[in-house]
Amino acid sequence: LLSHFSSIGFWGLVNNAGISTFGETGWLPMETYEKFANVNILGSIRTTLAFLPLLRKYKGRIVFMSSIIAYFTLGNGIYSMTKAAIEKFCDALRLEMKKFGVQVCIIQPGNYARSTKIQPPLSAEEIWSELSEEEKAVYNMEYVQERANFFNSILSEGSTNGSEVVDAMVDALTSPAPKARYMVAKLKEKALVFVCALFPTVVMDSVLSYALSK
Repeated sequence: LLSHFSSIGFWGLVNNAGISTFGETGWLPMETYEKFANVNILGSIRTTLAFLPLLRKYKGRIVFMSSIIAYFTLGNGIYSMTKAAIEKFCDALRLEMKKFGVQVCIIQPGNYARSTKIQPPLSAEEIWSELSEEEKAVYNMEYVQERANFFNSILSEGSTNGSEVVDAMVDALTSPAPKARYMVAKLKEKALVFVCALFPTVVMDSVLSYALSK
């Protein structure tokens, strides 16, 4: 593969692969955490390392698909965790690649669940059936139903205009001066990121706790 691209040039790599699921921390088995780390974090790293020699040679660009969920979580902490890790990987890579003329960009979409279908709706029954006996002793079906309704309602509000994210990816690959980060999100989603970044943690916790209680 590398020898093929060496003859025609290689200027751009987009790391877009990702999986998502919903569930509180103790609801998910260790195997699920390992799977998510393998796909969402290590998958992007493996691809990047494989193409790094060519990207340095051709002064190319590397684009990573992150998410505003890297800043906060609303019931999908496992996905948020992987996106936060990718953000930090990119921050290190971006600085290291400057001397080679390679530019590293991060795309941070808001809720595009209806565009990507990355997360199918989950029923309370599905979630409950996967819980360990220890978790079933702590939670009840009513609580799980409330959480499922909440998360599924968020999914249903997702934008269907996925072309907005594609446009950001294209700009990152072709612009003479690409941004380090492209946040493609609704105003209220950007406001959440703003609060998370600039206000004390206790403020963000209060905002998210209020949202989760509705």
